[in-house]
Amino acid sequence: MTAHSTVEALGYRIASGGAGECVGAFSAWAREAPPARVAACLNPHSVATADRDADLSAALGSADLLLPDGVGVVLAARLAGGRVAGRVTGSDLLEGVCAALDAEGGRSCFFLGCTEEALSRVRARMARDFPRLRVAGTLSPPFAERFGADEEAAMVRAVNGARPDALWVGMTAPKQEKWIARNREALEVPAVAAVGAALDFFAGTARRPGPAMRRLGLEWLGRLAREPGRMWRRTLVSGPVFCGLVLRSLADGKGGGR
Repeated sequence: MTAHSTVEALGYRIASGGAGECVGAFSAWAREAPPARVAACLNPHSVATADRDADLSAALGSADLLLPDGVGVVLAARLAGGRVAGRVTGSDLLEGVCAALDAEGGRSCFFLGCTEEALSRVRARMARDFPRLRVAGTLSPPFAERFGADEEAAMVRAVNGARPDALWVGMTAPKQEKWIARNREALEVPAVAAVGAALDFFAGTARRPGPAMRRLGLEWLGRLAREPGRMWRRTLVSGPVFCGLVLRSLADGKGGGR
């Protein structure tokens, strides 16, 4: 397994080397053989949700690459004494890896999640921007809180039948992280990532806040303004819970380190 630097904070091992290092690690996994190595995103909402959801906590803890996808996570790691290069989002990983694999040529990926419209746009963008990276397949799963055993088995068969080098999963959190954790041993894919809304951003069916807001660490505010019905709970409920967990973690001495 390709090494990458990490720090310990909030009870998790978080990637600390920046976007380039994360892209390099995941791209290297895509060139190897299964079993699957897994990347996931850690943000204040997922930390707060995992505190009361043991399955999500286990899924995040088992990830091979845990991105600091949130300025709050970066600050928490630094408060704990860890050196973190900066925030790394699912979009950073997705676009960086696609560029790396496209430059290499001869690789393929599978997109699981979103709507058929979004996946059609993903295929069009891939053909335009990354023509040497083959789209092995796409699948829009049922929009349901839980999948049945037969549905999950069919999804795994679709992915395995396409034999991709990388699998991008863009369902809602925490459904995507739990789906990967349940099925990673059955997936015949070397590199799997839960990237959430990054697929919609990639497709253009949702607008990501601009570079200025991202540099200032205010992407969460831009998304709240654009999607208040979906984002208010993540921000106004999970935010204070996350702050309490940071304080508790610091008091417990769960600090950083390599």
